Amino acid sequence: MRMRTGQRAHHKPVSAVLLMLALAGCGGGGSDSAGPTAAAAVVPGAPTIGAATPAESSASIAFTAPAATGSAAITGYAATCSANAASITASAAASPITVTGLTNGTTYSCSVKANNSAGSSAASGNVSVTPAAGGSVAGSTAPVLCSYSYSAFNSSASVNNTSTANWSCSATQRLLSANGIPDHAVGTFPNPNNPNTITSQAVSASTTLTPAIANATGSFAQVTGYVLNGVKLEPGTGGTCDATGSSCSLIGGTGTWRIEALTNKSAFNFGDDFNNAHVQPTGMYHYHGLPEGFITKLGRGTAMALVAWAADGYPIYARYGYSVAADASSPTKVMVPRFRLKTAPDAGRPATTLYAMGTFLQDWTYDATLAGDLDECNGRTGVTPEFPQGIYYYVITEAYPFIGRCLKGSFTAQGGPPPPA
Repeated sequence: MRMRTGQRAHHKPVSAVLLMLALAGCGGGGSDSAGPTAAAAVVPGAPTIGAATPAESSASIAFTAPAATGSAAITGYAATCSANAASITASAAASPITVTGLTNGTTYSCSVKANNSAGSSAASGNVSVTPAAGGSVAGSTAPVLCSYSYSAFNSSASVNNTSTANWSCSATQRLLSANGIPDHAVGTFPNPNNPNTITSQAVSASTTLTPAIANATGSFAQVTGYVLNGVKLEPGTGGTCDATGSSCSLIGGTGTWRIEALTNKSAFNFGDDFNNAHVQPTGMYHYHGLPEGFITKLGRGTAMALVAWAADGYPIYARYGYSVAADASSPTKVMVPRFRLKTAPDAGRPATTLYAMGTFLQDWTYDATLAGDLDECNGRTGVTPEFPQGIYYYVITEAYPFIGRCLKGSFTAQGGPPPPA
């Protein structure tokens, strides 16, 4: 543009020009400035693999979180188990992760990855595991309660005696020496339905320190184990009825139909007390269900409580278990058995008008399709406070069968023969 005569040119001061150049050099003067370079997202480090605990059609995979979480917090973990070119993956917020849908008897190679908003880590190392029907556990129970003993006077009117129990471990066996006297309040004995008096016994028992599954569906056991106080668990009875139901005996009966102790007290009252226990003619006090007095003494509330050792060496817990068997951080819940009454009485059974269904052992059946937590021996595989890596264990429950009637490991039978089929 040409300037007319006399018109003066207007210029910005030199200092203002320099300031604008300086701002542009710092990225503050132009709208198309790229700004700072964003940091690249980083995935977590790989977890460290731990032990794998097999169960029926599943496995619990333990691991340790990585020290390096990457550029963002870890949001979860994924465990993958592979065999025969097929893989199954399960996720969880923390260790352990239970992978279900596995095939019993097949060996899987399992690993774990950590995830954050940037993606997945490299896989951990691998651990092998072989699921099995009924679970499978190796190792020793020796670290748990290998030295457990006490002697305490029980002032209950029906006892008035000192209760003693001593547990110890040899190189291979868990040993019990006790006098069978309960260490808690009991009901009145003798009573109209149980004429027997509690007396001191010579209790001696041993179990293996390295239990292992020997029978996937279990073997009948009359005496399934001993509570820590030295009192035995004997869920069945010697009471029977014949086919007509007109000849029944609560002691040493010879009939085919085996009477249950806790299911029809209006018809058959064995004189049990509030501990689901009563006294045999020998004077031996014993439990048919939850040993409530002993459980109360432990004071564990809703926590898992180890109350007994089974005759095959596995631990026995009372009432509660983790809601997720392989996750000790999951809340506890009342364990639910999978037994139900049969839809119709077996042939030759006494009439249901005389004795309602549920009166006899043969009225009940295990049904794996039912919603529940436990197998046919009232057991499951999972972690417990005493066995954080997992173990097969039994549970005494509020519902039938109360105390399981079979054991999955090897044991020396005590008591009489199995009940009639």
